[in-house]
Amino acid sequence: MGIFYHKEQPQGCNTYSLKKYVDRKRVTFITITIILTIITICLILYYIVDTSLRLNNQKQLLAQIERLQEEQEEKKETKINKNTQIKEIKIKQNNIPTLTEVGKENLKNIYQSETKRAFLTFDDGPSINTKGILDILKANEIKATFFVLGSQVETFTETTNRIYNEGHYIANHGYTHKYENIYQTPEQVLNEYNLCNQIVANAIQVPEYNSHLFRFPGGSVGGKYAQIKNQAISILEQNNILYIDWNSLTGDSEKTNPTPEYIMKNLQKTTNNKNSVIVLMHDAQAKQITVDTLQLVIDYLRNEGYEFKSFYEMIK
Repeated sequence: MGIFYHKEQPQGCNTYSLKKYVDRKRVTFITITIILTIITICLILYYIVDTSLRLNNQKQLLAQIERLQEEQEEKKETKINKNTQIKEIKIKQNNIPTLTEVGKENLKNIYQSETKRAFLTFDDGPSINTKGILDILKANEIKATFFVLGSQVETFTETTNRIYNEGHYIANHGYTHKYENIYQTPEQVLNEYNLCNQIVANAIQVPEYNSHLFRFPGGSVGGKYAQIKNQAISILEQNNILYIDWNSLTGDSEKTNPTPEYIMKNLQKTTNNKNSVIVLMHDAQAKQITVDTLQLVIDYLRNEGYEFKSFYEMIK
């Protein structure tokens, strides 16, 4: 009996098994890669979304901070504006003339004084020239008196407010300055005063304003309408309205184009040997010469020893 040898084939070495093994490895690798890719994408998306949300929150926070700051600034500005308005109201209220018996007596004796004093007065304005006059008065720290026309106040409301707010005395020169209108009757003089006064009160937004001080166009005495003026004085006094003329002048309205020399000569002549002077000047539309010579007038009066006074000091 012969011996027969059977040779067995090694396991795991066939082509099919090897391929299957390799495919399994490949699937595992691809799966892991896909999972990692998905995770990476998710992380990136999360980072993008998170960053976007953070930036958005930061923008909202900054916007809130800006709004809070703006609100604080608005409150601060409102408070400042309110304080300013209160201050302006107080100034306006303090500048309302109050006529007293002492004031009436002071006006009667206005031309007598033991010391040298000067009242600068300007008629027929306000106009384009008034601003220049106010600038000079402010630079010299002088308070003056403006006998305004109602018709001019209507045109120069802002300038009228500046006159009042800077502490100058707004007195009354009637509405029209036309003699045939204002001197029709004694009562018409009062009507012109009241109309001008109302226009001033409206312009400066002080309903209760009353200057209690009038200057007759052309002066209170003499001329064609002397009798009507005299009768009007009584009517004005009955309504607590005083009147005032002048005892010194520059002559700025006496010529079409007066020279500075002419102005100063008139001033020197009409202030000579007087302790209390009420200086007549004009801030009408055509009176640029008044602006040009005002500093000369001030310097001369100061050098002569005059102290500048306001009608507030007389009437209040």
